[in-house]
Amino acid sequence: MLVWISTIDRLPVSIFKAISDVKGLYEIRIEFAGNIFRVFCCFDEGELVILFNGFQKKTQKTPSKEIEKATKLMNEYFKEKNHG
Repeated sequence: MLVWISTIDRLPVSIFKAISDVKGLYEIRIEFAGNIFRVFCCFDEGELVILFNGFQKKTQKTPSKEIEKATKLMNEYFKEKNHG
């Protein structure tokens, strides 16, 4: 997976997509041993990818509590970076 991310110009939406309700937040889809996992992330200073919370996805819809958690972590990251 990491090799894929670093070697192709554009990832397909099935692997990497923006979270429409939260500016700057993205979701990475990982399939391993028949299970599907999601990891939230954002970009910092261009190509730096900051990973946040991950979870195993069991339904079609991403749970809102996971999006809220990722949003909180993203906001804390940038607040700490800018003021810490």
